[in-house]
Order: sequence, then structure tokens, then C-alpha cells
Amino acid sequence: MVPRHEPQAPPHDLPLPLPLSLPLPRPHQPQCALSANSTKRSFRSHTSSFEADDERSSSDDESMGPDHGFRDGPSQYVGEDTRLTSRKELSGWYAYGFAAEVFVICGMGSFIPITLEQLARENGVLLSDLTSPCPSSSSHATPNMPGLNAFKDRGQCVIYVLGIQINTASFAMYTFSLSVLFQALLVVSISCAADHGNYRKRLLLFFAFAGSIATMLFLPVVPRVYLLAALLAMIANTCFGASFVLLNSFLPLMVRHHPKTQYQSLDFTPGIPSTILESQTSVASLDATEDMRDTSSPLLSPVSTSPLPPARNLTSVELQLSTQISSTGIGIGYSAGLFLQCVCIMVIYTLHSSTFSLRLALFLVGAWWFIFTIPAAFWLRPRPGPPLPANANGGKKSWIAYIAYAWMSLWRTVKLARRLKDIMLFLGAWFLLSDAIATVSGTAVLYAKTQLRMEAASLGLINVIATTAGVLGAFSWALVSRKFGLRPHQTILACICIFEIIPLYGLLGYLPFVKNWGVIGLQQPWEMYPLGFIYGFVLGGLSSYCRSLFGELIPPGSEAAFYALYAITDKGSSIFGPAIVGAIVDQTGEIRPAFWFLAVLVGLPAPIIYFVDVERGKIEGAKLAEIIEGFKSAEASGSQSLHEEQGLLASGHEDDEGRR
Repeated sequence: MVPRHEPQAPPHDLPLPLPLSLPLPRPHQPQCALSANSTKRSFRSHTSSFEADDERSSSDDESMGPDHGFRDGPSQYVGEDTRLTSRKELSGWYAYGFAAEVFVICGMGSFIPITLEQLARENGVLLSDLTSPCPSSSSHATPNMPGLNAFKDRGQCVIYVLGIQINTASFAMYTFSLSVLFQALLVVSISCAADHGNYRKRLLLFFAFAGSIATMLFLPVVPRVYLLAALLAMIANTCFGASFVLLNSFLPLMVRHHPKTQYQSLDFTPGIPSTILESQTSVASLDATEDMRDTSSPLLSPVSTSPLPPARNLTSVELQLSTQISSTGIGIGYSAGLFLQCVCIMVIYTLHSSTFSLRLALFLVGAWWFIFTIPAAFWLRPRPGPPLPANANGGKKSWIAYIAYAWMSLWRTVKLARRLKDIMLFLGAWFLLSDAIATVSGTAVLYAKTQLRMEAASLGLINVIATTAGVLGAFSWALVSRKFGLRPHQTILACICIFEIIPLYGLLGYLPFVKNWGVIGLQQPWEMYPLGFIYGFVLGGLSSYCRSLFGELIPPGSEAAFYALYAITDKGSSIFGPAIVGAIVDQTGEIRPAFWFLAVLVGLPAPIIYFVDVERGKIEGAKLAEIIEGFKSAEASGSQSLHEEQGLLASGHEDDEGRR
């Protein structure tokens, strides 16, 4: 993160007095006329009824610094929380990442698939005769197996679910696929309730506690009811995905109301900025300029006599701040996951890798998720959105109305989003990149287990190394980016280039002279460890930079809806890569040929990311926000047509009065 530069106090630590003649600086407000370096804006609601914020009485000790006359911006709708982002609010956002990230690292990433496979195995039979009970996983993994084909012939274990024969190794994958489907349906359905009304925080807490309790309930599950474990896994993963979509939707709002964004300076600390003394202009001149704008225009900052550099050569304050917050959140979450994973590994090792030890580890994961969600519940502000349009489903604020409005809004948003070039480019790249991340991870674990015959403890060590590298990457990529002057999309490209090392390294094993060496090209188990470090280090950067970059492209007021698209793109893509790798393995009988596919999959997003223009995307996103507001206005008054609203996006040279 960029260090905060606190203003130096005068001698004897006396506070700097504020001259009475000096006009107080006013926060940067939503603009009407857009420029290349304009910030994201909020829009008025056409409905006045709204449930009040339940945290309006928060004490002033939450502020980012001492109060010297800085004021919150005016509300754009009744009930809007325009308070500046506080340290406590940021801590609440970080706290939930600290609580829930362990589910990905220790739950779905490690122990849930193993637990599901082991529970299914204890109820399965060998495929060879369909009568003999399956051996335990430890006895099944014999070191003398010559290769994957022997593994398939001698070790396949199957169960019957609803009369359908399923491999026990595939049982966890089918469970994950179903949970992704439910997750996609859920995040779309709740997006409207998150964007409208005072439900964003309530839904986050509901899904957080539901998911954590479902994870803890693995403890009493016995092999005889292994299908219950699959149900709990689907509930937990679905709740986690929904809660993180809601958590991500807080990020643009906190950035928008952060003091550094409101005063357009990353070095800003609430207090008395030195720039006030250097760039003061008369009140009359300021008021005359403001009269040229309408009531939704920004309160202009002091006029500078020096022209600003071209905006596309700069990285916006909002984007830099968003990246800093996102990177810190990812790092904190990875740190929690690393610590708890080490604890769980010790528990499993102490209890000799029994099924009970795995269920106990999952109980610890759920308990961690539950306990550390409590600080987030107290510190995170609701940040409510505008109310649902009065005519939505007859004006009834029922859950059916919110769900129906969410799907209708999604359909309209998808149709309009096709006109947003940078959103479409990014989502296309993210689809491929997310698929690559999930597929490389699964393929590497399968390769290490079947081809390199690595023990479970060794596989766990790879995960620990990758998680440690992820923490390092989350904090280091911001430093690397500043050191080399990289813009966010350039940092993502650098991550992709390093990511490409993994499949290319696996392909080195095809070279005859490398094969003769017996080392390099993934021929020895120890080679998985440095590749695990590379994977984690790259993932730490991609997770934070992709999330923050997408947040800058989102039309204001539609954060939850667009982050739902982000999550659907993320989760939905992970179905295809593993399926293709599985088909390759079925055809060739070994995993190494799949590295050809992985090399292509990892490299494809790079040229797409290269053409993403953040500043252009922000301008188009703001125009789309106007169109979405136009839909709401049309629904309320019935005086505007769809074609008139869609035409607004193309009228880039019209002024804002003309667009209205």
C-alpha cells in the first residue's frame, strides 16, 4: 500500500489553526459533464421512500483523521450514506475477507474434495468386480504403480447415485459443478436486493453465517450419509460465492467515498491540505463557475493555472486506491488461510488422516468463518442503495418483486453491456483467465498425485507454499507496479506472462535431451514446489488487480449486478477447462499432453487485456448508468422509449442537458 503522508505538526505539536478567510475545501462531487479523468458518480433515485441507514449514529472516532471542517457530500436519494469511508469501515471489509477466505483455501481448495471422495469411497465398490469394497485412499495409493493407466485399471472406485454409476474421484467435481450452478442463479437473484434498499449488508451476513454453519455441520456427518456431505458442500460454496459478490460490491462504494478520492490525492490525509494555501481562489470566482453547472455537478476544486497531463497517461486516484484496498484484502485473506491450513494439517497428521480428522478440520474452517464474521457485522456500514422503483411489480417490496426485477435488470444490463467495449473485453479475458487458474490448479494436483505419486502430506505442502506466495504476491505486485510504472492492465499482463511458465515448463518433458536428464520438465516431485510458488505469487496479483480494474469499469449504481456477472464469468468458466483436460487424459492415457491446452488457455487472455482502456471504459460506464436510470424513469413515467434510451450511449458528443 502507499504509505500515508501525515502533515507535519508545527512546533510544540500545536494544531494548525484554520484561517477564517480561507474557504473550506469541499469533496469532489458527482459530475454531470464527463471527462477522461472524471470520477464515478452517483445518480438520483426517482423514488423518495426509503429505509433509513441504521448506522447514522456512528461516532466520529471512525473518521479517517481529525475533523477540520471536511463535510460529506450531499445525498442523491433519501437514505443514501454519503459519509466518508472510515478506518473502521475498511477494517470491517478486511475482517470478512479474513473470515471467509479460509473456506476457499482450506475448504473447497483442500479438505472438502478430499472429504467427499473419502466418504464416497467408504461406500463404494471396485470397478473391476463391482462387489469388493474400496480400499482406503492411503492403501490405494501404492508407489509401485507404473503410470496413470495402472492407476485407472486397479484403483477406480465407483458409487451409485440415483442408479447412476459415478467414480468416487468425480463425486466431488459433480458436487462443485452443481454448487456453481446454484451460485450463479443465486447471485443474479440477489443482485437487485443488494443494489436497491438496505439489504446489501444483511444479505452478506445471512450468507456468511449460513455458509459457516453448513461447513461446521460436516463434523457429525458419517460415511453412511455421504450425500448429506455433498449437500452441505453445495450450500457452503453457494453461500460463500454469494457473500463474496456482496463483499465485492462494497469496494467501489468505499473507494468513491474515501477521503483520498473525494479530494483527488493519494497522499491526502484528513486535516489541512497544503494545497489549499497554494491554490486558493476567491469565493466569488468559485461560485460563478459553479453557477454554470446544475445541482448534480461537482463543487469545483481551486482552479489551477497549469494544464493537467493527458488523462490516459495517468492512473486515476480511484483505480490506484481500489487496487491498494483490494490487494490488502487479498493478502489478509491469504494470511488467514495459510495459518488455518497449517493448523488443520497438524490436526489431520495427529489423527492419522482419518475421515474424522478431515471433518474436524472442516469444522475449524466453519468456526473460523463464523467467528471472524462478527467484527465485520459491527464495523461494515450498510451503504444502502436507492429504493426499488415504485412501479416494480405493483410497488410491492416483496422478495418476488426483488427477484423478478433482478432478472429483468440483468437482461437489460446484458443487452446494454454489449455496447461497452471495455467491459466485454475484460469479461472475455476474465472468462479465459479464471478458467486457466482453476484448470492449472486441478491438473497440477492430479499430475502430482498420479504421475509423480506424491503423498497427501506433500500435496498439502504445495498448497501451503502456493498460499504463502499468494500473500507475498498480493502485497508485492503493488510495489512492482509502482517501481516500473505499470498501469493496472500492464500488471495483469505481467502476471499472465509469468503464469505461462507453468505449462511451458511441463512441456519441456517432451524434449528428448531433457527426458534423458531425468529432471526438469516435471520429472521429479520436488519440481512441483517452485511451480507452486509461481502459481500462488501470480494468483495473488491477478486476484487483486482484476477485481479492482473491473470495479472501475462498472457503471455507478450497478455494483452488485455487475459483480454478479463477474462472479458468473469466474465460476461458470471453470466448468470447461477441467472437462477438456479430462477428455485429453481419456484419449491419451496420461496428463502431460494437457499442458499443450493449458499453454494456449493461459496465453489467450493476454491480447484481450492489452486492448482494455480503463478511462474509456469509465466514460462509457457512466453513460450506461444514465441509460439504466432512464429505464427506471421510463418505468415510473412511461414517457420514454427504449430506443431513445439506447441512443444515449452513442451520443458521446452531446452535452448532459441534451442527454436528459
